[in-house]
Amino acid sequence: MGLTMKTTFTNALAAISLCGMLAACGNTPVPTTREVTKTYTLPDDTKWQKLETVAYRGKQDDIFFLTTDLGWYVNGGGKIYKTNDGGKTWIEKLSQPGTFFRTVGFVNEKIGFAGNIGTDYFPNVTDTTPLYMTDDGGDTWRAVSSIDGPTVKGLCAIDVLHTKFINSGVLDSRTVIHAGGRVGGPAFLLRSMDGGKTWKSQDVSAHTKMILDVKFFDENRGFIMGASDTDTEKSNALIIATQDGGATWKKVYQSNRPFEITWKASFPTRDVGYVTIQNYNPDKIISQRHIAKTIDGGATWNEMPLVNDYAVREFGVGFADEKLGWVGTTTGGYQTTDGGATWTSVVEMGRASNKVRIIRNEAGFVAYAIGLDVRKIMVPNSK
Repeated sequence: MGLTMKTTFTNALAAISLCGMLAACGNTPVPTTREVTKTYTLPDDTKWQKLETVAYRGKQDDIFFLTTDLGWYVNGGGKIYKTNDGGKTWIEKLSQPGTFFRTVGFVNEKIGFAGNIGTDYFPNVTDTTPLYMTDDGGDTWRAVSSIDGPTVKGLCAIDVLHTKFINSGVLDSRTVIHAGGRVGGPAFLLRSMDGGKTWKSQDVSAHTKMILDVKFFDENRGFIMGASDTDTEKSNALIIATQDGGATWKKVYQSNRPFEITWKASFPTRDVGYVTIQNYNPDKIISQRHIAKTIDGGATWNEMPLVNDYAVREFGVGFADEKLGWVGTTTGGYQTTDGGATWTSVVEMGRASNKVRIIRNEAGFVAYAIGLDVRKIMVPNSK
């Protein structure tokens, strides 16, 4: 018998205006429908399928899909690939040795961005340009050269948000993009309010020493998944939040164990979110692995056990709804159907899945995971 569950997904939740009168605000966010609920049936025989891709020597870091068919992935060999058929075939669009592409995100089928981790972290990385863009669907790429603010060393995450607002009495839309990095530090956040046409950078090292992932719900409210120290031996996993577009930041979670950093986040709804926690303690007695979970929109976070296994190091996380989700690790994938209360091993998800992307449509959802290889799972709506 298949497993039946309810899934909730969000539209971008607009910020609550701080203006006393609408007429005094030229850019007032518009509240949108918060949640849409659908029911999925997960058949017992539904498995992650390995896609045919070019072999790579290690973990690949990011994959992004606009639709269930149109997507791109990047890796540390300076490669960018594109598919138009849901991963059946991939076309190499860029090969740039010396660049370590860590993250990718697209605004639409033409405009997209790819982030480079930068020099002085991995060997053989010579490229100091943190951000690249395309305006032809990935056929050609160029450096983003105009960034207002301090120099960014490298990037690990890109978050693309489409939102609506009232612009001087007229309903309008815009795309807000955040890009952050990096692992090992320093911690800088890039922000664009116009779909990537212009950028400003912010030094957030006073609040977090690394940026591993970024998630915004509107132009004001967002989260950075980070670390308390650039020295992993001294570091705790850390999450900071802003309510004012990054003008101020507040710590909302910090682990109490050394050798820890956060890694990736997944918010299946506006209220429920999950974050993976990496532990690098060389003491094999320290073997319990945890995730962090929020049920109040990120105001508070609680730790939940994933598995007691020293060989496990957590990477990507993706949830289709509040209950059904996956975590990628060094040894393979883990699946939960009860919101992280219990986990089962999913070997066929592949090893070191660093990013899990879930794309919903009228038929159900498709999820892609990238690590040592690229995997795909398809789940239909219930009938």
